[in-house]
Amino acid sequence: MVQLANQKETISFLAYLDDWIQNLPTKKLKDLVVKPEKTAIISVDVIKGFCSIGPLASPRVVGIVDPIVDLMERAWDAGVRHIILSQDTHEPNAEEFSAWPPHCIRGTEESETVDKIQRLPFFDQMMILEKNSIASGLHHDLNKWILDNTEVENYIVVGDCSDLCTYQLAMFLRLDANERQVRRNVILPENCVQTYDMSVELAKEVGAYAHPGDLMHVFFLYHMALNGVEVIKAIE
Repeated sequence: MVQLANQKETISFLAYLDDWIQNLPTKKLKDLVVKPEKTAIISVDVIKGFCSIGPLASPRVVGIVDPIVDLMERAWDAGVRHIILSQDTHEPNAEEFSAWPPHCIRGTEESETVDKIQRLPFFDQMMILEKNSIASGLHHDLNKWILDNTEVENYIVVGDCSDLCTYQLAMFLRLDANERQVRRNVILPENCVQTYDMSVELAKEVGAYAHPGDLMHVFFLYHMALNGVEVIKAIE
């Protein structure tokens, strides 16, 4: 049992965390895209298997699709041409399935980009990375793209989940830049990021780990901010 003094500190921190998330600043797209070639958007796992079908689909994740599509449209109109879709495309025998139910298997509808992104007139000009783990940074093609496009200084990260694939990507971009002494801004708009929810009751019933969506979402955004990721409310 947590001691009372620690409980008080935890309650105080949760209040602080709530105040932090409620008062995130916004940023204007025109201020980010002064030179479009210096900006890239990387979208993580905005695919059907996390939005509409399959064992990991979440209504919370569906809610970020429209803001992401809107951001992509406005960025494209502003001249941004670097849009990357990093997406689960698992092999049928993926090692990851020891921790998660089989999902987003190559060739299935679950692994497809959501329809609203597919309907964008410039969808065929986006780069798609088919990943087999939650860590986009392990993908050779992403690393090669970053090294081949050193002019890009602003990386806007969107997608799901806040505490899993999105977290892994944002932290990779930030820490990779730190290690190599590269100037890089990693920007994460909160209205374009989300995670799933699983109550304690349901977790006990199905034998899974409980996952309070609101807490995990905010806590991992805060952790990213602690590490130098620029977490903002939205890009206007």
